Amino acid sequence: METSLTGPVGSALSTRWGARPVVMVGGILTSLGFVFSAFAGSLLHLYLGLGVLAGSGWALVFAPALGTVSRYFSRRRVFAVGLALMGNGASSLLLAPALQLLLDTFGWRGALLLLGAITLHLTPCGALLRPLELPGDPPAPPRGPLAALGLDLFAHRAFLVFALGTVLIAGGYFVPYVHLAPHALDRGLGGYRAALVVAVAAVADASARLVCGWLADQGWVPLPRLLAVFGALTGLGLLAVGLVPVVGSEEGWGGSLLAVAGAYGLSAGCFTPLVFGVLPGLVGIGGVVQATGLVMMLMSLGGLLGPPLSGFLRDETGDFTASFLVCGSLVLSGSFIYMGLPGAVPSCSRASPPATPPPERGELLPIPQVALLSSGAPHSTQEATC
Repeated sequence: METSLTGPVGSALSTRWGARPVVMVGGILTSLGFVFSAFAGSLLHLYLGLGVLAGSGWALVFAPALGTVSRYFSRRRVFAVGLALMGNGASSLLLAPALQLLLDTFGWRGALLLLGAITLHLTPCGALLRPLELPGDPPAPPRGPLAALGLDLFAHRAFLVFALGTVLIAGGYFVPYVHLAPHALDRGLGGYRAALVVAVAAVADASARLVCGWLADQGWVPLPRLLAVFGALTGLGLLAVGLVPVVGSEEGWGGSLLAVAGAYGLSAGCFTPLVFGVLPGLVGIGGVVQATGLVMMLMSLGGLLGPPLSGFLRDETGDFTASFLVCGSLVLSGSFIYMGLPGAVPSCSRASPPATPPPERGELLPIPQVALLSSGAPHSTQEATC
């Protein structure tokens, strides 16, 4: 969670000096964190290396890099975000066996050294980021700690609603990635079958990010409405994971759990690019990097609550059924709050323009998604239809 909690710091530094140097420094810090940990002689040494040093480096990489993607693309913005985030899901699936191979071959110290060499590649990747100035950018970097970190965005009602919903959803969103395999083991599945349940959810998650990105960019449905819908589907998927051992037969529930895990992965994968893709429409293209860092922080706050709560409920009840039901309820509550976002609920009195205005041609077009008021608050032009 160190990465996510310090996400606004990476955004603030990127706003002041640009994404390129910040991501390059983040790659160096991440690599040094792994190398430093390879020579650890105590648990505190590992906390400092992997938690503080490498975690801070990741924080300097993620928010500026993802925010830069949102700034570069207009016509296919959400698809681009989904493509960037798909690597995260794919690496989660591939990294576990790769790490085990490294551990078996080189030991944990050698594995950490190799991971340090791999993560150092973030530095040349950061060097490839090209600065881009857009009409919605502020004329000067924000001054003061609140403005630099983007905390002044919480003064806008739309972002405040979005923040509250995101914290609640994050409280349940990460639970399956932590407790889905133990849940399967508790219900009698063997180690390989339990791992298959997690793999099915991970594959569905990674593939859905691309499909949902394409769907969102078609402009058929406003992004806030899609965000609320797929957030609700994610919550229902969590409820289904908790209920399958109750309603399923003793012989067939394993297959049912595979099905609901895949359904959860699809809905959760669709939610991920939307939660970042909706930001330009809420805060304006000039504030999207800062907002990305804040979203990372908000999701980490919810993530710090969900898995411990799930583990506590498992210890009290003897299984994970109550854990998934409670966390699914948190996700559904957050999705209901998303209905307060502009454009999330259909209205007969006003019709908003498409969330992503299609350019005449090309992809890398500096077209802001909304206009900015002189105070920095975003607004969109609407026309009466009734």
